[in-house]
Amino acid sequence: MKHFGTRLAAAVCAVAMLGACGSDDEGGGGGGASATPEAKKIRVAMVTDIGGLNDRSFNALAYKGLKDAEKELGAEIRAVTSNSNADYVPNLSSLARQRYDVVFAVGFLMAEATDKVAKSFPNTKFAIIDFSQAALKSKLKNVQGLLFKENESGYIAGYLAGLYVKEKGGEQVISSVGGQKIPPVDAYIAGYRAGAEAANPDVEVLNGYSQDFVDQAKCKELALNQIEEGSQVVFQVAGQCGLGSLDAAKQEGVQGIGADADQAYLGRHVLTSALKKIDEAVLQTVKDVQGGAFKGGTDTIFDVKSNGVGLGKIGPAGQELQRQVDDVQKQIAAGEIKDIPSEVK
Repeated sequence: MKHFGTRLAAAVCAVAMLGACGSDDEGGGGGGASATPEAKKIRVAMVTDIGGLNDRSFNALAYKGLKDAEKELGAEIRAVTSNSNADYVPNLSSLARQRYDVVFAVGFLMAEATDKVAKSFPNTKFAIIDFSQAALKSKLKNVQGLLFKENESGYIAGYLAGLYVKEKGGEQVISSVGGQKIPPVDAYIAGYRAGAEAANPDVEVLNGYSQDFVDQAKCKELALNQIEEGSQVVFQVAGQCGLGSLDAAKQEGVQGIGADADQAYLGRHVLTSALKKIDEAVLQTVKDVQGGAFKGGTDTIFDVKSNGVGLGKIGPAGQELQRQVDDVQKQIAAGEIKDIPSEVK
């Protein structure tokens, strides 16, 4: 089926982009709860980056937002997976040609493609996750940017990690495994480092990049090297690839920290997760479009104060530190902790 899907995608792309490149993960049924009589029936679509819907993190959260829109708003939905960066433009173009009410571009790496396609389809509404509308080359009014303060959730996760190794003793080393060095990844990592150092001035924070968001083996190898250097907590910021980092933590008996989604379900080795509530951002955007309140030409920013980012469930190893971590989160929301770095130097 995989090979058939690939051949079919190639054929479709060759015929004037009448279909989407990659694979459909939801054919667009809209079989959820009926919309209220007053509400407009809405059609919503998304294009994943190459991480795909099986990343159990970034893309999966965006798709959850679509499923929530199907259930709560009666939306007809469709999700298309990109197999390579070359799929972004044809996938977005195909959905625009099919006149979906709003099309989501999932990820920073899709900025150039979104700018190009949105310019060609000015009557289609687009929302791009993790890239500012104001930073697009064409400053398009039919695009809304959905941005997150990853540095804030990273700071809280780092604060917990710093406290954890301080209480545990031994080597005061923690680490992070990023995918590619792009702003959303670095914001997590910079915040993580700042939070850890605020909680524990003696801590050393290692960092590395796998240059990949898919291959779990690459992230696992990087994490294993960090653990060998003394890391007692590994923070994964690499999508599906990052699951390999968490597996390394489990294998070596240390703690791991998830990203974007709450990954506590993976086991007791997950200390916590730095949350980015992409699903809620997608659902809210769909509601805005349905209600005629689409915020095209602007950016919407989700932070701790708005409950758009935060911390997931704290695992058994860190539960005694819950109160201290909650206090830090409240201080960020109140503006008492500010100027959290978002760049890795």
